[in-house]
Amino acid sequence: MRDVDDILGADGPLARSLPGFAPRAEQIEMARCVADALRRLEPLVIEAGTGTGKTFAYLVPVLLSGRHAIISTGTRTLQDQLYHRDLPAVSAALGRPLKIALLKGRANYLCRHRLKLTRSAPELPLGEARPKRMLERIERWALSTASGDVSELKHIPEGHAIWATVTSTRENCLGANCPEFTPCHVFAARRAAQAADIVIVNHHLLLADLALKEGGFGDLLPGTEAVILDEAHQVPETAAQFFGASLSARQLLSFARDTAAELRSAGVSAAALQGELGSLEALVAEFRKALPRGQSRVDWRTLSAEAVDRFADLDSSLAAAHSRLSELDGSSGIESCARRSAELIEQSTRLRGLDDEAGARWVDAATQSWTLRYTPFEVADRLQQIITAAPCAWIFTSATLAVGEDFSHFTARIGMADARAVRIESPFNYRRQALLYLPDSISDPADPDHARHTVDAALPLLEAAGGRAFLLFTSHRALQQASAWLKEKLGEQPPYPVFTQGEAPREALLKEFRELGNAVLLGTSSFWEGVDVKGDALSLVVIDKLPFAAPDDPVLSARLEGIRRRGGNPFFEYQLPQAVLALKQGVGRLIRDSNDYGVVMLCDPRLATRVYGRVFLDSLPPMPATTNLREAVAFLERHVPSR
Repeated sequence: MRDVDDILGADGPLARSLPGFAPRAEQIEMARCVADALRRLEPLVIEAGTGTGKTFAYLVPVLLSGRHAIISTGTRTLQDQLYHRDLPAVSAALGRPLKIALLKGRANYLCRHRLKLTRSAPELPLGEARPKRMLERIERWALSTASGDVSELKHIPEGHAIWATVTSTRENCLGANCPEFTPCHVFAARRAAQAADIVIVNHHLLLADLALKEGGFGDLLPGTEAVILDEAHQVPETAAQFFGASLSARQLLSFARDTAAELRSAGVSAAALQGELGSLEALVAEFRKALPRGQSRVDWRTLSAEAVDRFADLDSSLAAAHSRLSELDGSSGIESCARRSAELIEQSTRLRGLDDEAGARWVDAATQSWTLRYTPFEVADRLQQIITAAPCAWIFTSATLAVGEDFSHFTARIGMADARAVRIESPFNYRRQALLYLPDSISDPADPDHARHTVDAALPLLEAAGGRAFLLFTSHRALQQASAWLKEKLGEQPPYPVFTQGEAPREALLKEFRELGNAVLLGTSSFWEGVDVKGDALSLVVIDKLPFAAPDDPVLSARLEGIRRRGGNPFFEYQLPQAVLALKQGVGRLIRDSNDYGVVMLCDPRLATRVYGRVFLDSLPPMPATTNLREAVAFLERHVPSR
């Protein structure tokens, strides 16, 4: 216990070697809790307020313990930060050299075999005018890369369609039968992870591995003594994805195109099979056309007879393709495609037969694509079985896990109701640094013009702050309405730049926002968390409504019905705590440093008119509140630099 205090203290090695490091009592308190959990190999749930320095608070005791550990993060950005910066810095300061491995999902690594298949394709289905130039760039990079991590190639956007053609999935990987198995980047990364002292993963990869472990295939946990999940508030929803089931247009089209490519590569002529593959691709498009327009999520139970028929046709076409493939003698690639077709048939059969009493089944509909999904309402029992079966210290940490002082909503969802739970306040002085403004004349959130009224109410504060604001909305409709209204109010020569989510990639918008120093950014859910803007560039956060999830979402409505059927109260058991945690995330964007100042403006009268409003307010950082506009303007004028 004393070691943790010394290392994180004013005269410790971190203070001596890391510029800007300052001791924090809250950080030391968290490190002590983590050290205790590691020593006992027990679970720990710990909410650490913004500014605690939770990364160092868990890294130091992990390194001191000498235990083999997995650190799982919410984003690949935080993965990279841990691997390239934080872990090497702490390791060097402590004089404890370690083997550290960074492990990402398959889609992050070049697949040499699929690169060869893509090179031989007569045309690339990329929607890109010059895909061959990008492919040539990837081929040149493939000759020199050691890791195969696609993030190394900065000139091709992360989400570009070409990456799907040169990376693998679990379904299309040939494994040990692949002609490129020896130099495979994915398996090299896995081998490095198995030999490392500390492995850095993300929640999607960890939970995918845990889901596979149920079938005996997961390989991350054996030998691990500590699993630390940072940004742990994301874990229940992510777990539900991997303990559910899905079948997508992308999977089916990828199967059809990969099969055609493998046939071509092996020099196999199979006209009847080629016809079935073409039919399958056409039916994928026809099923999308049969879905209702304007709906991004469609409850399976409400599908039209036409959509149900098209899905049945898909099943038949897939079965016919499988039958044709099974008749062929060919390469390992063709054998892999036969196996994939069998797995796709099994997925489809399973999805059609699942119990709607235990989960939600729906179709996610994009412009030209779709995914049929099934999500179980509860994953707690399955998580509990995995966690208790592994002799590890499981440590869940985030800035938003508790509703007030109560952790029961989170711990029940991860199956750890009896785990020790600790809440550590932020070291920031919110009473001095922040002000909560609750306008008392704002319209009801059900008003169709509420977004416009939010903008009107925020204009005096935007003027006082000279821009420097996030305007956060709970729906895309409200975002677009507010964006159009704000630009109209500001005129052709606005006093500060105005950005709206969707105009450019998220990271590009944030980069320009930080650099300009006086911009206004309007966003929805993707800007409510995981966004860090320190300093004067952000002095005002405006939130339009309490972030209750949309009641017409088929997943939410099915989950609430499940709670209702077992005699629970859906609002207080699920909707309210989820909204409280989401609001804490949004409010947490404002104060990111001990020198930050600013105003949070919450434009929802229910905070004052409904009994549950007090639950929200009691869960926020301890900052003074006002309904007086002049007081809020004066606070900004005192603390915002000269405009």
